[in-house]
Amino acid sequence: MADSNHTGTSFFLTGLPGLEAVHRWLSIPLCAMYVAALAGNSLILWVVRSEPSLHQPMYYFLSMLAMTDLGLSASTLPTMLSIYILGVREVALDVCLAQLFFIHTFSIMESSVLLAMAFDRFVAISNKPLHYGTMLTSPRIARLGLAIVVRSIGLHIPAPIMLKQLPYCRTRLLSHSYCLHPDVMKLACADTRINSVYGLFVVLSTLGVDSVLIVLSYGLILQTVLSIASKAERLKALNTCVSHICAVLLFYTPMIGENCHSKWKRDCKELLANFTNVSEKKKKKDILKSFPGSLGEFGAHRVMGMFGIQ
Repeated sequence: MADSNHTGTSFFLTGLPGLEAVHRWLSIPLCAMYVAALAGNSLILWVVRSEPSLHQPMYYFLSMLAMTDLGLSASTLPTMLSIYILGVREVALDVCLAQLFFIHTFSIMESSVLLAMAFDRFVAISNKPLHYGTMLTSPRIARLGLAIVVRSIGLHIPAPIMLKQLPYCRTRLLSHSYCLHPDVMKLACADTRINSVYGLFVVLSTLGVDSVLIVLSYGLILQTVLSIASKAERLKALNTCVSHICAVLLFYTPMIGENCHSKWKRDCKELLANFTNVSEKKKKKDILKSFPGSLGEFGAHRVMGMFGIQ
């Protein structure tokens, strides 16, 4: 029954508002960025695999990060290209649900890999650098990678299943060029509290926990580095963390910015709606109070009550 209700259901993606006329021109730098991401990450994988001296924990984690980045790029690529090159904004429900599953799954994988890399740097710089190779062996890294995959997929399997059960009867316009769980959920015309609680749980148990542990790891790393007597050794230790810190900032900063932007936009809409409501009520009061005296004060109050004006 649920499948029959969703037959023909589709959503409309959003490009850059006001720039629809130049979408095809924008596709050129967009394609260039995708090609650069594909080439760069593929090059990292090839170099690490072909160079025996790079068969170390740090480079294994770097390869994991490159693979998740490739997966995330491939997840957003189809709809982005369909909007900016073909001008097609409509996307079927099943395609949208599949896309949001892969986007969220690879996002959590990337966050998990960044956490593993922070742990790797902590072990390498802490007071047990001699045990670095024995603690992070290849089998342990493989098991850790498998745990990251299972965690990411397992947490997001319910998302498309739960969204599939919801009826969508509002304007099906998404606010991005790709499908995301909160974006699709808000278009449902049913109770979505369970979906909201589920989404909040996933975010807090993954991105929330990962970010806190990454900060904690770097706090311990900084404490260890500051205890080193030699300034040259301190700089050498910190230099090994620079690339990872940049990767963390590149991953979390856009996500935090997007959440802040969405909250700011929602608050502005609520403020504008309240201001408009107050203005309308005041206008109605002024109109009713300007009625002729034959209506009388009692009649004016009755009419105002019909409009819900106190």
